[in-house]
Amino acid sequence: MKILITSGGTTEKIDSVRSITNHSTGRLGKMIAETFLEKGFDVTLVTTAAALKPQQHEHLAIYQVTTVASLAETLEPLVKSHDVLIHSMAVSDYTPVYMTDLDSVKEVSDLDSLLTKTNTESKISSQSDYQVLFLKKTPKLISLVKKWNPAITLIGFKLLVNVEKEQLLSVAKESLLKNEAAYILANDLSQINEQQHHAYLVSSDDCIELKTKAEIAKLICRKIIDND
Repeated sequence: MKILITSGGTTEKIDSVRSITNHSTGRLGKMIAETFLEKGFDVTLVTTAAALKPQQHEHLAIYQVTTVASLAETLEPLVKSHDVLIHSMAVSDYTPVYMTDLDSVKEVSDLDSLLTKTNTESKISSQSDYQVLFLKKTPKLISLVKKWNPAITLIGFKLLVNVEKEQLLSVAKESLLKNEAAYILANDLSQINEQQHHAYLVSSDDCIELKTKAEIAKLICRKIIDND
């Protein structure tokens, strides 16, 4: 059985020196990969430059990506050739389209025209006190996984911030059905720190509470082995 794991967080460029990203460290993805390697599985890890990674291992292959576009290009052929995808990467929801100073926006009568523009300079001027950044939504790659490989076992992750348990589980179950996942790991950023990682592993007929990254990694591994 071939295990595919994504970890870390994508980065979207504004210009050659600026970007927008997230704070994902890849720590949990690293631990999940190590847990499967300890059990003798072949593991492919798709991650980012800044993310934490396991040590080199004869059964580990690492692919490095940056943007959502590069992730999609890398992920599709891998999904088609693997049995399990554990999609723990924090994927950017938006990517920059155009950045300009506030005065330029005020002078435009048709705002829709700005959405067709792109920045041509390698470094956008920083002389203005205020800048307006236009973003567009990126594709939800998790929704493409079952189209790429209907037979793959998919474990997705859903992260919310400071919500009630009922809302967190409701959103996780919605993602479970929408993306045809076997499990969704539902977690709240306010319940994650160096000492704990409070989460729920949600399936169609079960919901298991977890309190640490080690517990999460071991349970996911056990579920995959038991269902093989």
